[in-house]
Amino acid sequence: MDMGNRDTIGRRILIVGGTTEARELAGLLVDAGYEVITSLAGRTDTPRFPAGIVRIGGFGGKEGLARYIGENCIDLLVDATHPFAAQISANCVAAAADADVPLIRLERPAWKKPEGATWIEVGTAQDAADALPRGARVLLTVGRQELGPFLAYTGCHYTARMIEVPAGLPDDWRVIAARGPFTLEDELHLMQERGITHLVTKNSGGTQVAGKLEAAVQLSIPIIVIKRPRLPKANAVDSVVWAHQSVTRIFRTG
Repeated sequence: MDMGNRDTIGRRILIVGGTTEARELAGLLVDAGYEVITSLAGRTDTPRFPAGIVRIGGFGGKEGLARYIGENCIDLLVDATHPFAAQISANCVAAAADADVPLIRLERPAWKKPEGATWIEVGTAQDAADALPRGARVLLTVGRQELGPFLAYTGCHYTARMIEVPAGLPDDWRVIAARGPFTLEDELHLMQERGITHLVTKNSGGTQVAGKLEAAVQLSIPIIVIKRPRLPKANAVDSVVWAHQSVTRIFRTG
């Protein structure tokens, strides 16, 4: 373990987000000697904790985040939130500017249309529900916060997979509480067992959940993909390695 050098000692970094990339980056930065605080939203009951200091809960908008940065002597802010956490990303941009600290956004690459896929891009969860034909057998992997339009559209048979399951889902839904990654073999088995005719997913990107896309292609299942929201401009990198290098460069030239 690197116990720190003149570029890392005393440097305090705030990472916002509970993604896999956030955890990986926190581990690298702690090993390099930085003091790292990772902030988790607290929306799941069983979060995976990263190395370093962990805080749980919101900041109270961009003003609260800027205040936290100032009061805790944060030298650098890293937005490593989920690609669909648009409001939090906007708050990070505004708070970093207000607090006059550098910001790095760690943004995993979006999925591209796999060769041979029936790939239907839509703007919202409502658009995705509207694109489903009546009687479809749907594998739904959009998370618990986007279920509303599908609950309202009762003309399909749903298999919904999410990390934590909200109360009150219909009795005729099959609900799978599971955390990825899932292998291609797992996804093929699930889709064949459930007779899935359509896959609905957010374009979360990365490699951990791409098995479902490949399985859908192999089984000729249409993929309805909810596009990512637009985010305000920021210094963005697409991998943990590049984020780590960017942190090093900022402190060496700062």
